[in-house]
Amino acid sequence: MRAVILAGGKGTRLLPFTKVFPKPLVPLGEKPILDTILRQLKHFGFTRITLAVGHMAEMIQTYVRNGDRYGIEIDYVFEEEPLGTVGPLAQMSDLEQTFLVMNGDLITNLDYSSLVAFHKQQSAIATIGTYQKDFKIDLGIIQNDDGYSIIDYIEKPTHTFKVSMGIYTFEAEVLNYIEVGKYLDFPELVKRLLVNGQKVVSYPFDGYWLDIGNHSDYEKALEEYESIKGELHLD
Repeated sequence: MRAVILAGGKGTRLLPFTKVFPKPLVPLGEKPILDTILRQLKHFGFTRITLAVGHMAEMIQTYVRNGDRYGIEIDYVFEEEPLGTVGPLAQMSDLEQTFLVMNGDLITNLDYSSLVAFHKQQSAIATIGTYQKDFKIDLGIIQNDDGYSIIDYIEKPTHTFKVSMGIYTFEAEVLNYIEVGKYLDFPELVKRLLVNGQKVVSYPFDGYWLDIGNHSDYEKALEEYESIKGELHLD
């Protein structure tokens, strides 16, 4: 199986860490988070991985090299200018019919092979891994009637939304909707697919998942890593 890891972003939400090294090389435990991801993909049967790199690409190449230490084939696609979350895919002409795409800054115990199997069962062009996430508003919420009268006051409510995990499975036909060398983010690709009558589905996941792209979630991952690493399939 083939996977693409998106590792080209500047990681501005994790400054000042990402002034020193790219976000996929941010430490988690004793090694970079990218090391965890590569070992997981190896466990679930992925044999070739392409890293889409840009910001501090040389550091990622120096660490990962050609994948020999992981027992998988690793190659690279370079962004001279930022191309968004799916723009780099247009540079990959040899993608398999079905392939995985994921961000290089997340930690999860997702079974990637189950995601791919679900995608094939659904006969979809794209499948989005999704997670139920709570968002707490740290303010009192005022509800008014049509005028100035307050009809309710809700103190620091919590709302739950289904969010993208930053993990996707695609069919190669998605490349027909991505222009070479043009910036394109995933939400816009999904809208293009839907407008053209393509089937896009969600894969619900209720295990462990964290996007470490901001300081609070990164700190949470650091605190929890030792307790959950046994569930991460790192053999």
